[in-house]
Amino acid sequence: MPSHSGLFTVIERAARKAGTALRRDFNEVSHLQVSRKGPADFVSIADKRAEQTLFEELRRARPDWGFLMEEGGEVAGDPDKPRFIIDPLDGTSNFLHGIPHFAISIAVEEPTPSGKREITTGLVYQPLTDESFWAEKGRGAWLTDQRLRVSARRDLSEALIATGIPFLGHGDFVQWSRIFGAIAPEVAGIRRLGAAALDLAWVAAGRFDGYWESGLKPWDTAAGMLLVKEAGGYVTDFRGADKAMERNEFLAGNDGLHVKLHKLVAGALR
Repeated sequence: MPSHSGLFTVIERAARKAGTALRRDFNEVSHLQVSRKGPADFVSIADKRAEQTLFEELRRARPDWGFLMEEGGEVAGDPDKPRFIIDPLDGTSNFLHGIPHFAISIAVEEPTPSGKREITTGLVYQPLTDESFWAEKGRGAWLTDQRLRVSARRDLSEALIATGIPFLGHGDFVQWSRIFGAIAPEVAGIRRLGAAALDLAWVAAGRFDGYWESGLKPWDTAAGMLLVKEAGGYVTDFRGADKAMERNEFLAGNDGLHVKLHKLVAGALR
């Protein structure tokens, strides 16, 4: 078994507890009460309940840490301590339509001596398959106790690329279309599965060879970005810089394919 910190044990225990309830609710999805919180953006009782479970479990273990959560927003903690970044149900639309592709995403963001903050721990947990994708900075990326490595493919013609497609009220469809038009003719396939955290986890696991998307939130990507990097991959913005979170642009892949994808994206956006 790979060694991991006591903090990770706390995070995984919280995710599994919330995941048990999500599995139960998914099996009765037709009975869930659902409210609208924006154009084509649904939030369920299951979503809120999972977040509350995660918050309570993690707050009990680290009472002075802050939180950034999809539903609950920001909860201030000691500014000199880390904070949790939580998406209790990434893939909500999948969940509500009975599509078994969603995950819990939890990341830890720590302050550094330079005044910046960095992601040091990440977990993407798929409750239905019981797959626990996790990483700690400097300790690699793992699927439970199996070491993860990004794909070794080097040819775009063999690559399977993931993306997220803009939809009602979200994203820049014109920009996405230009990027799609540049990448699609060069690759073996493009997939849109509807859960960014799992897309990035699958890049780390070598199931996808690359990924691009924009218009995401920190809770969608924080854990997944660390997974890709610890699995030997790269995550940049569309310009190839290390500012994916700041610019809200995400381009991921192994070293060889990332370079090729970046050239295609950069050319499409000129």
